[in-house]
Amino acid sequence: MTRVRSERFGELTGGARVDRWVLRSPQTEVEILTLGCIVRAVRSRDRDGRAVDLVQGYEDLEGYVSDQRYFGAVVGRVANRIAKGRFQVERKEYQIDTNNGPNAIHGGLRGFNKAIWLAEAVDGGVRLSHTSPDGDQGYPGEVQVSVTYTLQGETLSAEYQAHSTRTTPINLTNHSYFNLAGHDAADIYGHEVSINAQSYLPVDHTSIPTGDVRAVVDTPFDLRKPVLIGPRLKELPGPGFDHNFCLASPGDLWAERYAARACHPASGRVLEVSTSQPGLQLYTANFLDGSVAGKDGARYQKHSSFCLETQNWPDAVNQPLFPDSLLRPGEEYRHVTRFTFTTISA
Repeated sequence: MTRVRSERFGELTGGARVDRWVLRSPQTEVEILTLGCIVRAVRSRDRDGRAVDLVQGYEDLEGYVSDQRYFGAVVGRVANRIAKGRFQVERKEYQIDTNNGPNAIHGGLRGFNKAIWLAEAVDGGVRLSHTSPDGDQGYPGEVQVSVTYTLQGETLSAEYQAHSTRTTPINLTNHSYFNLAGHDAADIYGHEVSINAQSYLPVDHTSIPTGDVRAVVDTPFDLRKPVLIGPRLKELPGPGFDHNFCLASPGDLWAERYAARACHPASGRVLEVSTSQPGLQLYTANFLDGSVAGKDGARYQKHSSFCLETQNWPDAVNQPLFPDSLLRPGEEYRHVTRFTFTTISA
């Protein structure tokens, strides 16, 4: 059985209150903030029964208010990148703010990660909802969106839903940074990672997909079997993984499927991910540099964590052969992702 409670976490300038929701099962404890739908903490035991927090983040509210790394947040309207912040919907051109070099990323300058969401308890969890007005960050249509987090034993589920008054691109995901050795561990080099994908998306020098869908075989992106992440990072031409792995083809969407597994053999902790999304972005914290103080005063460095962002393929709104990313009036956007935290014996 999961116990659910809420408490005040802090107050923004102007008086808006931010709450922390705590979901606790016999195996796992999760903290959710109403600011940005942020997963602030996930506490899970190792093979010896020692529980530690596995996600990076901040000690207090101010850290999340000023955060530019999207620690634990739900990002949108459109997660990942849109080339040059431009797209066309129903023959109309839209230009949104660019906040990642020449491109737009994770919804814009003030995306869903900075909104205070309304929260209500549900069986085993919390449902958070938000209204994004027509024109928000330059996107068309008023969007009603909700994210429901539930905890059952060792599994944290996130169910996303949205409706729009006008046709708009949408692509929601959670941006938690995991380290199965603990949020304050130095690096992830001792983790083993596998992703259930036959292909990935090559990117240009600004991390926009080129349009090609390339087989992973005989490349450093072949993660179909578990690989030790430290040596594999050395084989990549860039600073680390920041790539979409194709879990499904454009014609084979929306069935929930096994997506990825990460294991920290030293502690025995395992994270398994399933999703109904067609893509998964593996990001290895390539641009953390220790400049920001995290929880317990930790300084998060490059390659100190990894993200498994279940999503539509990046820049899909500009790529006609990618899965459709448009939400139309009368349609429902819906997908589910599950994170399961277990252990293996020595």
